[in-house]
Amino acid sequence: MQPLFRSPLLWVTVAVLALSGCQNTPHRAPVEDRPVGKTSAPVIPGTAITPAPESKPLPGAENAGKPGYYTVKPGDTLIRIAMDNGQGWKDVARWNGMDNPNLIEVGQVLRVVPPGLDPTAATTRPLTTSKVETRPLDGKSPAPATTTVAAASAPASGAATPSAPVVMKDDDEISWGWPAAGTVSAGFDEVRNKGMAFSGKAGDPVFAAADGKVMYAGAGLRGYGNMIIIKHSTNYLTAYAHNQTLLVKEDQVVRKGQKIAEMGSSDADSVKLHFEVRKQGKPIDPSKLLPAR
Repeated sequence: MQPLFRSPLLWVTVAVLALSGCQNTPHRAPVEDRPVGKTSAPVIPGTAITPAPESKPLPGAENAGKPGYYTVKPGDTLIRIAMDNGQGWKDVARWNGMDNPNLIEVGQVLRVVPPGLDPTAATTRPLTTSKVETRPLDGKSPAPATTTVAAASAPASGAATPSAPVVMKDDDEISWGWPAAGTVSAGFDEVRNKGMAFSGKAGDPVFAAADGKVMYAGAGLRGYGNMIIIKHSTNYLTAYAHNQTLLVKEDQVVRKGQKIAEMGSSDADSVKLHFEVRKQGKPIDPSKLLPAR
């Protein structure tokens, strides 16, 4: 007897049965359903595919580098920018349509000359008073806890009231006076001292050096303590720093020799008055303008 798988007839029978089984048991390859037309790239879960946002230009960027405009730098404040350009901070805020003068951005470009004024021409215009709301510029209290800011004092005899305009002549005709009776303890130095320092006792009077209008009264400029800034013409302003008490308010008109503050040591290591004269925002030597004693 031959082995089972050596029989040719059996091999044929097995082959026929195998072919018959393939026909009776259908088996299709898997097919993936795909959308008709263009397919989109797969989205990875947790990944947002969004276009890169366009960088928004800062306010006034189109005026960068132009005369009469200033580009904000790190550490700047509106008070500092205004003083360095011979302006009042309220005016700068108004010219630039600023709703909140506490908010300025590095790279922002600010107008620092009046609209319509040729920034290359130095002119003198009369000063007039205006009603503008006073706002804090540093988000802090207007004076250190060890000092007080008094209400505006009554003008000296014959002095104008805060609502009266100040009519100035040419810059060269401004009548200057000494801001304090104390000894000059430090003179002007373009690098180390941008003004003059007067020694004295706490509470000694500080006087307006010329007729003008108070552009700032507060403690918002670091290093100056309780300070007053007075504008005397388009080109000239004066600053009085380290006071103990301020006796005038912003927008108040003052006269030469009027007591505007009391000497102190706010933001200083001793009682002193730091006095600056600025022409078009640039510090100049006050001794060249003050009369002989």
